Amino acid sequence: MTAPIPPIPRDIPDLPAVPGTPVLWPGHVPATAVVAPTRRPVTAVFRLLTALLAIFGVTLELLLGSPDRILSYFGVQAAILLALVSLSSARRAWQAGRPPPSALTGAALLYAMISALVYHLLLGHTIPPFSMTGATHPPVAWHGQWLALQLLYTAAPLAAVVDWLFLTAPGRLHLRQTAAWMLYPLAYLTYTLVRAGLLLPGTPGRYLYPFLDAEQHGYRSTLANALLLGLSFYALAVLLVALDHTRPNAVGRRP
Repeated sequence: MTAPIPPIPRDIPDLPAVPGTPVLWPGHVPATAVVAPTRRPVTAVFRLLTALLAIFGVTLELLLGSPDRILSYFGVQAAILLALVSLSSARRAWQAGRPPPSALTGAALLYAMISALVYHLLLGHTIPPFSMTGATHPPVAWHGQWLALQLLYTAAPLAAVVDWLFLTAPGRLHLRQTAAWMLYPLAYLTYTLVRAGLLLPGTPGRYLYPFLDAEQHGYRSTLANALLLGLSFYALAVLLVALDHTRPNAVGRRP
């Protein structure tokens, strides 16, 4: 024989009040959770053109110089990264997909800006002229070497900046990403010095950049130059993040 079920009370007794004021923790809601991604054909075409500028510049340099030397330059590696990221971004914009991670797009933009600024401020007017192919005379305007330099250090980086300013939603870059962005320049410094150490003195292109020429300046001055450049690169990365959070939104509410 089962025990009788107690009756359900009609009135639920009052619960004691929770002391204090409840605190709501802030949370981040991605734009794609609120606004559905849309196809952006104009953005896709522009990013495809940006990738083609970088690809043509790298291809021209490879046709004019030794591939193992050409591919060792920071500017060429930055252009290859920019081309890959731009192609991925173009495909996603065309298919209404989510944009690539901001850490990746920010790195591609930063490295493209670094290569452009270093070339125009430090390399573009040196004597003897800076050349990735070993040429000892200034490049002739509209010839292969001149065109390759313009594509790599002017056209492609400028297109990347235009994309960031007018075709990318602001506020996607973060200060915590800047330290990770510095790992590649540090790895490149290590690579270029180790590469030079494995080549015989007097080998053409042993030191790829004049300010990293330890044979001419000594390792102490070379590392001092590298430190100064590294601090400048980090300051540029921080400035990029700050501008990304203060610039107007030119793409509306789209992600």
